[in-house]
Amino acid sequence: MLSSCVRPVPTTVRFIDSLICISSRSFMDLKALLSSLNDFASLSFAESWDNVGLLVEPSPPHTVNTLFLTNDLTEEVMEEVLQKKADLILSYHPPIFRPMKRITWNTWKERLVIRALENRVAIYSPHTAYDAAPQGVNNWLAKGLGDCTSRPIHPSKAPNYPTKGNHQVEFSIDHSQDLDKVMSAVKGIEDVSVTSFSARIDDEEQTRISLNCTQKALMQVVDFLSQNKQLYQKTEILSLEKPLLQHTGMGRLCTLDESVSLATMIDRIKRHLKLSYIRLALGVGRTLESQVKVVALCAGSGSSVLQGVEADLYFTGEMSHHDILDAASQGINVILCEHSNTERGFLSDLRDMLGSHLENKINIILSETDRDPLQVV
Repeated sequence: MLSSCVRPVPTTVRFIDSLICISSRSFMDLKALLSSLNDFASLSFAESWDNVGLLVEPSPPHTVNTLFLTNDLTEEVMEEVLQKKADLILSYHPPIFRPMKRITWNTWKERLVIRALENRVAIYSPHTAYDAAPQGVNNWLAKGLGDCTSRPIHPSKAPNYPTKGNHQVEFSIDHSQDLDKVMSAVKGIEDVSVTSFSARIDDEEQTRISLNCTQKALMQVVDFLSQNKQLYQKTEILSLEKPLLQHTGMGRLCTLDESVSLATMIDRIKRHLKLSYIRLALGVGRTLESQVKVVALCAGSGSSVLQGVEADLYFTGEMSHHDILDAASQGINVILCEHSNTERGFLSDLRDMLGSHLENKINIILSETDRDPLQVV
C-alpha cells in the first residue's frame, strides 16, 4: 500500500514528458540536412533541364524536426503537411518548374509557395537525381521484375572529373623558343591548368606542354598559339569526356536470370506497384505467352529514354501514342502504369533509407493523401 506522501505520476504527464524529451533531440539545421541529402544522392545526377534542390526556403535559421515525403505536392497534400506540422517537404516532382513572374493567390502553385512561407515550411525536390541514383527510383522499379542484372540505359557522367575543363591542348617547345614566355602567357589565361614535362621528339629534347581548359579559354589559347606558326603546327586539341558513373543514370536495362511469360511479368508488376490494372500494348506477333528475357524500364515518362532500346518489353508510366506504335511494330511489348504509379511506391523505401542515412535525427513521414490523379472508372 502506498503511503500518503507518495503519489503516482499520471500516465498522460509521463507521455507528454517523453514526447518533449524526444522532440528536444530530434531535429537538424536545414543547411546541414540539405548537405546530408546531397550526400545520399547528389543533385549533380539530375538532368540539365530539371529544377531540383531547395525550391522554397523560410528565413534562416530554419530547424527541421519533421521531413514530409510526397510524390506530388498538391493543395490537398499541403493541408496534410500543415496538419502534421512538417518543417521540410521532400516532393519528388518539383512543384516549381517553370519560372514564376509573380506570387499571388490566383494559381494553385503560387498558393503552395505562399502557404509554405507563411508556415515556415521549406520545399526540396530531387526528381531526376533520384531517377539516376544507384539506390533510386529506377532500381526500385526493377525490383518488381524478379531476379535480374541491370544497368543504366543512359549512364551519368562524373560531374567534376578529371578536370573542370572540357578540352586538352598539347604542344611542344624546342630549345629555340622562349619557354618562360610561353608558360607565362598560357598561365595568365583564366580557367586554364598547365602541366609540362620533358620529352624526346625527333631525337631532340623538347618540353611538352599540356593544358586543360574550358571552351571559352580554348579560344584564347588558340589565339595565342596561332601567333606562332611553329607552335601552332605542333598543337593537338582533344575533347575531354568525363568518365561514366557505374550503376548511375537514366532508365534501366534488365536481363532476367530466367525468362518468364508476358502474363507472369504482368502479374509481378501489378503486385510490385499494388495495381489492379495496367495498360498493355502487345508487340506485333506477340501473345501473353510470349517469353520475356530483357526489360527496358523508366519511371515516369519513358518515351525519350526507351526509344531505340532493344528489349522484349518496355515498362514505364506513360509513352506517346506514336512511340507505342513504333515499339509494337518492332515486336516490343509495352506496359504503361500511369506516370506517378511507377514512382510513388519508392517513397516507402526512401523513408527507411533516409532514416538510416540521417541516423534517425529527425522524424520522417509519408503522405497519406498523395495519389496519382488518374483512376480507372
